[in-house]
Amino acid sequence: TVSYDSKAIIINGRRRILLSGSIHYPRSTPEMWPDLIAKAKEGGLDVIQTYVFWNGHEPSPGKYYFEDRYDLVRFVKLVQQAGLYVNLRIGPYVCAEWNFGGFPVWLKYVPGIAFRTDNGPFKAAMQKFTAKIVNMMKAEKLFQTQGGPIIMA
Repeated sequence: TVSYDSKAIIINGRRRILLSGSIHYPRSTPEMWPDLIAKAKEGGLDVIQTYVFWNGHEPSPGKYYFEDRYDLVRFVKLVQQAGLYVNLRIGPYVCAEWNFGGFPVWLKYVPGIAFRTDNGPFKAAMQKFTAKIVNMMKAEKLFQTQGGPIIMA
């Protein structure tokens, strides 16, 4: 189980100070992932954090892509195989010097949308994508409560 108190994050009843680093899976090829993850572990990291790049995964409304360098499930499972945790940063905005902050371009054509605000059309699109990712991770049993490596999302 994962929880926290005023001093630390608690994993399986033990207070931990976790060291994390980022690997943005779409910026490398799947063939590179095992080595990148191994080097992160060798460097003393406990957690790999990664953004989920909405514009890469939903290039057009309702059309999803999770193959090749966008194979998020494969990436998370490789992190798990290495014995590390995952901080899955679903977004929707990503601060990663990524085109349009990771928002899909089609989003700007949604009638009445106002980005990064308490805006109905924005929240509806964001909720749909977030639910897609969360449900995918649940289906693959990748959250810590299911025995997976994702301790934060």
